[in-house]
Amino acid sequence: MRRRCHQIAVAKEPRGFTLTELLLVMSLIVLLGGLGGGLYVGSYKRLLVEKTARQFLLMARYARIMAIERQRPYELQLLNQESKGFLLATTQTNTQTGQTERTIVQDLYCRPVQFKGDIAFENVRITMLAGEQGSEAEPEFKILFLPNGSAESAVIQIGDGKTHYTVAVVAATGKASVYTGTADKIKTTMIDLDMQPEGYQRAPSRL
Repeated sequence: MRRRCHQIAVAKEPRGFTLTELLLVMSLIVLLGGLGGGLYVGSYKRLLVEKTARQFLLMARYARIMAIERQRPYELQLLNQESKGFLLATTQTNTQTGQTERTIVQDLYCRPVQFKGDIAFENVRITMLAGEQGSEAEPEFKILFLPNGSAESAVIQIGDGKTHYTVAVVAATGKASVYTGTADKIKTTMIDLDMQPEGYQRAPSRL
């Protein structure tokens, strides 16, 4: 007697995601996306402050070089009203009229810079050649670079309320350097670029 074995195929029910599981996954995606966006925005703002401080540093160095090369004063002007930012200006003789005119420097290496976002001059200390001390950034506040390589001593803090960079200019040599952090510990009359202030780091060079 033969026994017949009947194989009974059991159909498996297709398993899907429940509504609760889908909502949970979507919530996690939104949460991670929000965190990533916040980190990106924070990094972008920090980099923007650093870029602006380095632009100021480059303009200060360019002002010194041009003052020596062209043998006339150059002014690094700080703007802190409607057109927040900075520019480089100089005086030169008009060949047609013979009069001395003030011109804004705009060439391949130097152009006026406008601040973006919340960036501003947070602390400005300039020891003018006449001996006067400026305490606030004003529309006509400027750093003067002379043909002999010297300049007005200056400590300029640039930031957005959270990230801060400080550019220091030495009077005797007209040389500038940038530091990370605020300008609190940098003395206007005692700036030595070869000796960084206590507790401060000179910003890594990316030039």
